[in-house]
Amino acid sequence: MAANGIQARLSLGLAAVCALALVGCGGSGNGATGDRSAADLTKDTGDRVAVELLKEPTTLPAFTLTDLDGKTMSSADWKGKVVLVNFWATWCGPCRAEIPDLVALQEKYRDQVVVVGISEDEGPVDTVRKFTAERKVNYPIVMTTPDIEKLFPGIVALPTTFILDKDGKVVQKHVGMLHARETEATARLLAGLEVNADVKRVDDPNKINPEDVAQLKEIPGVDLSKVPDGKRSEVLQALNTDSCTCGCGLTVAKCRMDDPACTISPPIAKAIVDRVLAAR
Repeated sequence: MAANGIQARLSLGLAAVCALALVGCGGSGNGATGDRSAADLTKDTGDRVAVELLKEPTTLPAFTLTDLDGKTMSSADWKGKVVLVNFWATWCGPCRAEIPDLVALQEKYRDQVVVVGISEDEGPVDTVRKFTAERKVNYPIVMTTPDIEKLFPGIVALPTTFILDKDGKVVQKHVGMLHARETEATARLLAGLEVNADVKRVDDPNKINPEDVAQLKEIPGVDLSKVPDGKRSEVLQALNTDSCTCGCGLTVAKCRMDDPACTISPPIAKAIVDRVLAAR
């Protein structure tokens, strides 16, 4: 990753490779795990940064989370701070690529910002614990639960990040890999710090850059309601791995997301679902 801290935009080239495999995202972007100090973060260039905030922020009820070490955290403890709730997985290349910048952001703004990672890994907790220890993650990691997903609905892809303001309202939802300079600008703005930014009010994002995500979880025009929980991951893996034949060069899942009007991908998607469900 050719990142120079939060000022530089993270490289997106690795995601095209990562989309081919759920559990083994290879590529040079996966190596973005080196130590990064707070001094490496944004140096103001004078350029204005575009910050997108939701037109209709969401008020969350009070909630608690339990991290990998068994420590319970309360949303009430974050009152007065900006909170980034980052849904990710160890196998997700774009997720791995943005971790060093989240670590640096937490270090630089430890008095104003709280980063919380919500792991969607289905494997052993020890795997996640080892992964985060090796990358010196300095913010709490929580394993996802149905209750957490109810609090933060609409996670159609990984990574997805929700940003809460100092009052605990969800004011930004970013689907796909974070762009570090914009993320820092958003954090500074919400924390009441000086920032050179233009604010734009947007709806809940529904257009996803295929290069920004490692896996799509909800796919337009593909009925996953009858897929049992034990088969869901396998179905999603196939949809995110098999290529569409319409000429788009994307996986079936990403073709459906990028071009819902495509008439080639729906029968391919249905055949994939039927194939996986029929297998024992």
